Amino acid sequence: MDAENYLESIKKQFLYYKSLGEKAMEQTPDEKLFWQYNNESNSIATVVKHLTGNMLSRWTDFLTTDGEKETRKRDSEFENDIKTREELLKIWNQGWECLFNTLNSLSTEDLTKTIYIRNQGCTVVDAINRQLAHYPYHVGQIVFISKMVVDENWKSLSIPKNQSQTYNSEKFSQPKEMKHFTDEYLKKKN
Repeated sequence: MDAENYLESIKKQFLYYKSLGEKAMEQTPDEKLFWQYNNESNSIATVVKHLTGNMLSRWTDFLTTDGEKETRKRDSEFENDIKTREELLKIWNQGWECLFNTLNSLSTEDLTKTIYIRNQGCTVVDAINRQLAHYPYHVGQIVFISKMVVDENWKSLSIPKNQSQTYNSEKFSQPKEMKHFTDEYLKKKN
């Protein structure tokens, strides 16, 4: 995969996971966004707060400053102090906007540059891949919590249970073509 295709692919993947988180939160009643299974667990709101803190730290001045900013207060990201869906969505979008603004500003030449996270050097590609593993991990937590609290009213974000054969039959009835796995999903969103 060439560098330009890599940048487009990772943007689509980040957008895909952003969309999954949003679709899960849309199904979640307002009061359940702040629900915790127990004291050691995080609520959806807490996971969002942590993701946003990480995104703002990692993607602000991405090429020029350490990805762990001195201004970041990581421990406070796990304090459940968000009170409304509106506040939650505002910080959610703030983090993703920072990420996408940075990704959109990168050139293919930037991919081989070295950046630092907690004084550990890595290439831009490694830093991007690191976050592309981290964010879906937390989006999966959002989806899981949402599925628990929505229960039987949950609407699947992928292939619904007992629908794999129908889904596969539809896919294999179409001609082979090159396309990104997120294209179809993201098209449905718009």
